[in-house]
Amino acid sequence: MNHRTTLFAAGLLGATGVAFGAFGAHALREFLVEQGMTSAWDTAARYQLLHAVALFAAGAWQRSSQGAVQRRLSWAAVCWCAGTVLFSGSLYGLAAGGPRWLGPVTPLGGLALLAGWLCVASAALVKES
Repeated sequence: MNHRTTLFAAGLLGATGVAFGAFGAHALREFLVEQGMTSAWDTAARYQLLHAVALFAAGAWQRSSQGAVQRRLSWAAVCWCAGTVLFSGSLYGLAAGGPRWLGPVTPLGGLALLAGWLCVASAALVKES
């Protein structure tokens, strides 16, 4: 992912994170409370918004970097996008009454999010010339 794609993804995840958060707090509130899934929905929205901000920062760093740093940040962005879709998406689905098979998808998304952070850490260790 180049910096423009990363920044686009940050904007998209940020906007949809706000929308899903508001939807859960208002339109779905009663349903989520009845199902005992308010916490799951809130966690999904919080992680989505947190990683949208992280993507924004990664996009800014990508723009001013090159070589190995830029590649590692690109991998971080890919991992965070996939991880957010899998992690937050599966939690949204479970909270909304979706199929139980979504349960095992959540930790896969979490692993992708962790991988993204490790890519950032490795980018920070690259010695640029």
